[in-house]
Amino acid sequence: MKIGATFLLNRICIPILCIVVCLAASACGNRNLKFPEEIDMGHTGMSGHEGHAGSTISTGSERSCEKLVEAKSDGPTRTFELTAAKTSANVPGGKTTKAWTFNGSTPGPELRVREGDRVVVKLSNQDIGKGVTIHWHGVVLPCSQDGVAGVTQDAVMPGEQFTYEFVAKHPGTYWYHSHQQSSEQATMGLIGRLIVEPKSTTFRYDRDYAVTLQKLNDKQYLTNGRADGLALEAKPGETVRLRLINAYNEVQWMGVAGADFRVISMDGQDLNGPRALNGEWIPIGGGQRYDLLITMPENGQVQVYSKERKEWNIALGQGRAPEKLDKDAKEFDFTSYGTPKEDGITPQMKFDRSYNLELGLLDINGRQFHEIPPLVVKEGDWVKVRFEHKFGGPHPMHLHGHIFKVLTKNGKALSGSPIYADSILLLRGDVYEIAFRADNPGLWMEHCHNLGHAANGMTMMVNYEGVTTPFRVGTKSGNLPD
Repeated sequence: MKIGATFLLNRICIPILCIVVCLAASACGNRNLKFPEEIDMGHTGMSGHEGHAGSTISTGSERSCEKLVEAKSDGPTRTFELTAAKTSANVPGGKTTKAWTFNGSTPGPELRVREGDRVVVKLSNQDIGKGVTIHWHGVVLPCSQDGVAGVTQDAVMPGEQFTYEFVAKHPGTYWYHSHQQSSEQATMGLIGRLIVEPKSTTFRYDRDYAVTLQKLNDKQYLTNGRADGLALEAKPGETVRLRLINAYNEVQWMGVAGADFRVISMDGQDLNGPRALNGEWIPIGGGQRYDLLITMPENGQVQVYSKERKEWNIALGQGRAPEKLDKDAKEFDFTSYGTPKEDGITPQMKFDRSYNLELGLLDINGRQFHEIPPLVVKEGDWVKVRFEHKFGGPHPMHLHGHIFKVLTKNGKALSGSPIYADSILLLRGDVYEIAFRADNPGLWMEHCHNLGHAANGMTMMVNYEGVTTPFRVGTKSGNLPD
């Protein structure tokens, strides 16, 4: 299976990229930043990382990210059109608020496809002056289709179009958002859901719902675009698959009241042998997805809700509301959940490259953005990355273009189901090791998916040797990814 690499973070914003000092990390955005005039993200950084110093990227036989496209396939083609525009959204009290939307709504249309489908999406920009892109969050696809302004394409300006094309190889729960000034554009509403249904069913269920948690305009807490929570139909005895997508920057602690539940998928990847849980809070980091399986009781509702925000409340079924969880209830721990399954990927295996990344308040290894040396890999390498959270708030570290395996937490190997993911949530003091196979050539971002952190420096690259880009990040091109 495909497995990826990683980026990271810094402590105080310094002039090269930021002129803002962020003391409240969760509040940082990109709107006051000073970006460099021009950067080639295929050749960032000034020295190698510890454990792999002096790496170079040029091999003499270079390939452009722009030319790395999806191969022909035999599956059906699903075609969609998404138009980004400035509109408005309904909020409590019969009022409206400014919003940037796809096809007039936030979240944008839910795109449902089937494993093996060829997905073709035409993006049009009606009037978003700074330009837009679409990043397919968690999806393994060719470099040219990743939607990162200045790395894989130029931002799509008003009146322009760009067509994305990729094969949905991995079933699961994903989402999409603009990756041009993400901390602003995702918050303004340029987000949506992408669900890839499996060819063969691993888990049986009667109903399948996907729910997006978002904070619009830094003001309104919405559940699938609603400010008053969500009521979903479910009958007694039915089994519901509930796909939770955290499109907000902060960790969301979600509880299930009224029934047992199982965590069957994380970041779109199925877990092996998940057992029934009851009364546990689930920490979902920014950008992460958790799929829950819930069998409805014979009487009453099931409620899935946020510990902190009453607006993020999902009611399944009808009848009497259940008793809520204690705020000090147990926290879900994926490191010992489910049943082990041998896959040959272990902490003791031989790795071709190993990297250590220390996460500060807004930095990685004491540096920020393009000053952070890239993780340089070669196609076919097995790569291990060690993350250590040294300072600051939670950091959900997200890797583009790959799926990685979580090897250890705080020096201890996982003892439950293998955990494959595209993000890892680190709280202060956490140390994780992950592993991935470098099997998707390109130039890939690794960044904190608290997008305010990313905008203020917690963004770096995983670069394959011999891969280049014709695009540039900076004020000259107008490409400003977080």
